[in-house]
Amino acid sequence: MAEEKKTDALERARKVFRIEADAILSLCDKLDDNFNKAVELLFNKKRVVLTGMGKAGHIACKVAATLASTGTPAFFMHPAEALHGDLGMITSDDVVIAFSNNGQTEEILRIIPYLKHFNIPLIAVTGNAQSELARQADVVLNTSVKEEACPLGLAPTASTTTMLAMGDALAVVLLEKRNFREEDFAVFHPSGTLGRRLLIKVQDLMHTGDANPVIQYSRNIKEAIIEMTSKGLGSTSVVDDDGKLIGILTDGDLRRILFTGSCDFNAPVRQFMIKNPKTIYYDTLAVNAIDRMEQYNITVLPVIDDERHPIGMIHLHDILKAGITTVREKEREG
Repeated sequence: MAEEKKTDALERARKVFRIEADAILSLCDKLDDNFNKAVELLFNKKRVVLTGMGKAGHIACKVAATLASTGTPAFFMHPAEALHGDLGMITSDDVVIAFSNNGQTEEILRIIPYLKHFNIPLIAVTGNAQSELARQADVVLNTSVKEEACPLGLAPTASTTTMLAMGDALAVVLLEKRNFREEDFAVFHPSGTLGRRLLIKVQDLMHTGDANPVIQYSRNIKEAIIEMTSKGLGSTSVVDDDGKLIGILTDGDLRRILFTGSCDFNAPVRQFMIKNPKTIYYDTLAVNAIDRMEQYNITVLPVIDDERHPIGMIHLHDILKAGITTVREKEREG
């Protein structure tokens, strides 16, 4: 009996998927010039106000968030609250998208006279092309379904799925029409992984000033060890008399020197430094710094200016702590 119930549950889930998938695919045949008209309205207006009651309202919220994050300013307005003052949120520069499967939602219909009075365009996303909402709208996007996935035919399931798909289609078409780029998306998501990868630069994470380990090439190894230890980055930049970078000394270099047993702590740093070290510019994206470290199997990079002065030092841990990973690491996570 328990196994039969498990089988029944799986089959019911598969049926839900099939019904909702068929409902989305049926939208392809329903698309017409109304979609193009909706895109033009949304593209040419400054903001989009989305509204809907109940489950349709939740879909409207999600579509508003998708539009806003992809270059189309948008927000959700609850229709019931709109009737108690929130209509003041809408301006003549806006366009309204109303979501209602049956097209007869009272709270939404009561908003329409206000929109008409101020000549605010209305786009209806509805499953009832003969409804009052559809009749009053400037543009109608048909999201009707043959059946709901709910076996009772009561809970909005397939109908809300088609509404969501229609909203996503609008957002994607507008994204392309606005030439919205990955960098633009990052600006709206500064705390997300993509935002960190595309916005944070080396200069935002590097150690500067007194925290930047630098030593003159004629100073001895003992002094270099003190500089490296006090700054805690496991390395120090080595500069010439003009303060320009000519080398680097790392704790790995020191271990190799000590292993040979021939280290003179009074010897000048220039005898043991790595000449022409790998570097990075301060205005480079931090993600490029970590890629460079992986390429050469190193953990620190002197940060230089246009005249090769070491103005900072960046460590692998600084970048990882900021939540930035390489393209390869991102692919592994995916």
